[in-house]
Amino acid sequence: MASAFRLSLKPKVSDNMTHLMVDFSQERQMLQTLKFLPVPKAPEIDPVECLVADNAVTVAWRMTEEDNKIDHFILEYRKTNFDGLPRVKDERCWEMIDNIKGTEYTLSGLKFDSKYMNFRVRACNKAVAGEYSDPVTLETKALNFSLDNSSSHLNLKVEDTCVEWDPTGGKGQESKVKGKENKGSVHVTSLKKHTRSGTPSPKRTSIGSRPPAVRGSRDRFTGESYTVLGDTAIESGQHYWEVKAQKDCKSYSVGIAYKTLGKFDQLGKTNTSWCIHVNNWLQNTFAAKHNNKVKVLDVTVPEKIGVFCDFDGGQLSFYDANSKQLLYSFKTKFTQPVLPGFMVWCGGLSLSTGMQVPSAVRTLQKSENGMTGSASSLNNVTQ
Repeated sequence: MASAFRLSLKPKVSDNMTHLMVDFSQERQMLQTLKFLPVPKAPEIDPVECLVADNAVTVAWRMTEEDNKIDHFILEYRKTNFDGLPRVKDERCWEMIDNIKGTEYTLSGLKFDSKYMNFRVRACNKAVAGEYSDPVTLETKALNFSLDNSSSHLNLKVEDTCVEWDPTGGKGQESKVKGKENKGSVHVTSLKKHTRSGTPSPKRTSIGSRPPAVRGSRDRFTGESYTVLGDTAIESGQHYWEVKAQKDCKSYSVGIAYKTLGKFDQLGKTNTSWCIHVNNWLQNTFAAKHNNKVKVLDVTVPEKIGVFCDFDGGQLSFYDANSKQLLYSFKTKFTQPVLPGFMVWCGGLSLSTGMQVPSAVRTLQKSENGMTGSASSLNNVTQ
C-alpha cells in the first residue's frame, strides 16, 4: 500500500502555497462577534446603613459603578474579638451566603459570643465572580456566661448552660472526688436524665444528714434552694438572657444576687438577691421574691423567661421571652457587682446567653421608667 500511496501524490509548488492554507475566515468572524462579560467591580459596604439589633445583623452595600450584568452577590462573615481589619492568624473561617439577589441581607438568630463580626461581599455575573469589597467590622457585644460549677449545690449537675437536680448527686460526687484528690483533679458529672420516683421534699432536707461539701468546700444552700450562680459578674450596662425550664420541673427560681451571698442564704430571702419563683409542687404558685418578701404574680408562667438587668439604672425585669410581656420589675440601687442566680428542684434549666437586649424590651423599659409600678413593696435600696 505504501508504494501505491506514493504513486497517487503529485507535488505542487506555488509562490505563496495558498493551496495548503486553512481558511479561518468564518471562525474569525464568529469570534469577533462575541461579547465577553467584564469582571465585576468590588462592591462597597455602607456601615451607616448596616444595623445590629435583636441578635440580627443587616448588611447593606452598593456598586461603585453601574453594572447591569450583575446576577447575584456573595456575602461572607466571621466572628472575631479584634476591632479593625481582619487578622489572618488565629481567626475563624469565613462563612458564606450565596445567591443574594439584592444589595442588602439580614443574618438573624445569631448568638453574639464574640465582640465583633467581619463582613465582606463580592458581585457575580453569569461568568465570573469579582473582587471582594473592603471588609467592615461591626460590634456584636453581648453578655456571655456559663454556670459556675464551684458555686452550685451538691445535688445539682452543672454543664455549661444547663443545670439539673440530682437527688444522689452529693454522695456520688463525694466518693468520686475523694478518689481523685491526690491527683488534683476535679470530677465534673455529665448531664443526664434521672428518675423522679421517691423524691424527697426539699423542706425536709436535714443539714446534719447531708454529706460534707466537696465543691470548693461550699455546701451552698439548704432547704428549698438548690442554687447555682453564673460565672460572670455584671458591673455596668444593660444585659439580657433567657431561661427555659423542663416541663416536669417542680420548682425553680431565676434572678440575680451579689457575690457576697451567704452560704445559707436563699434566693430572694435576703436583701442581696432578687428573683421570681415558680412552684409546681403540691400547689402552683408564681411569685417575685426579695428580702424575704413575696409578691404573688397573677400572670401565666411562660414557657421561657427573659431576664433584663440594667445595672446602672438599678432595674431588674422579667419578661415572657416569646411575647415580651412584662412579668415583674424590681427597682433598686446596686452597690456591688451582681451574678445571675438560679435555683432548681426536681427538674432542670437551660440558659440562652450571648443575647442583645431585644428592641421590644428596650421600648417597654422606656415606658416603664416613667411609671412607679405596683412592685414598690419589694423595691428598696440595698447596701
